[in-house]
Amino acid sequence: MHYTDNRDLVNREFDNPHKVLTDVVNNVEQVIIGKSKAVQLCMVAMLCDGHVLLEDVPGVGKTMLVRSLAKSLGCSFKRIQFTPDLLPSDVTGVSIYNQKINEFEFRPGPIMGNIILADEINRTSPKTQSALLEAMEEHNVTVDGTTYKLPSPFLVMATQNPIEYEGTFPLPEAQLDRFLLKLNLGYPTPEEEVDLLGRQQLAHPIELLEQVTDQETLQAMQRKVREVYVEDSIRKYIVNITTETRKHQAVYLGASPRGSLSLFKAAQALAFVLGRDYVIPDDVKHLASVTLAHRLILKSEARLGGTTVEKVLAEIMRAVPVPVTREFSPEKARERVK
Repeated sequence: MHYTDNRDLVNREFDNPHKVLTDVVNNVEQVIIGKSKAVQLCMVAMLCDGHVLLEDVPGVGKTMLVRSLAKSLGCSFKRIQFTPDLLPSDVTGVSIYNQKINEFEFRPGPIMGNIILADEINRTSPKTQSALLEAMEEHNVTVDGTTYKLPSPFLVMATQNPIEYEGTFPLPEAQLDRFLLKLNLGYPTPEEEVDLLGRQQLAHPIELLEQVTDQETLQAMQRKVREVYVEDSIRKYIVNITTETRKHQAVYLGASPRGSLSLFKAAQALAFVLGRDYVIPDDVKHLASVTLAHRLILKSEARLGGTTVEKVLAEIMRAVPVPVTREFSPEKARERVK
């Protein structure tokens, strides 16, 4: 499913943000073929200061997706290879005593970047995984009692392999809840894979990839996303969906209020990516699974009976009434008030 919407969004701070975002997606697709939906969703996360969990088998392009996105956006890229012996200080940084000045100096860790690839995050201990929590939620880290602010924009894109369980540490619920989206790339089609072979015959396309936009433009777009209009009926629609996840008989732990807020922000960002300054119910429908699925924990008997989180969410989406009004724009809202 491709999201396509060519309506322009008028913006005082920069020209045609919809074109900028489309150019970023097209640029990344020079490296990651046939994954425009995944790239668009990564941009959704970036625009609302969220984080992404990429869960898929090795070799489908998770690392290349993160690298090409950073290069296209003009953002610094840092990679953290998570291993069982990785320490929290290896992520956040350490204070080193400088004998020349008789003071401790902070030596920043790889978390001090714009786009962070947390590779195979489930291979390290919960103690080290928790080092990401403060950074992901507060956009700062604390080392030896001193707090250091992270650069902006800041996006963590973590990867994990769904088929290997030995030597892994499942992410705790608190950390899963900090990821705005959970995505699966999947294998390319045979035609896309043939195209991939041709593109990489002489050189890797990422080496030729050019920057499309800059951090200042990206931050301006982040500010505009917060202004995207969301009608009251859609706010209630979002809350009704998350409330039903807590009531469903197969669910042990439903989506928290953070889940509602994540779906709300993601819907604003998706509307912006598609060139609208208001959210429609379809935005919420498209995002419900990737935003909420990783936050739900099923009861043991439900899992043993073959129930999946995706089936539960599909059932909930069918059951929750969709707002019927077609007047979701701020102009229509003002007309109704009159």
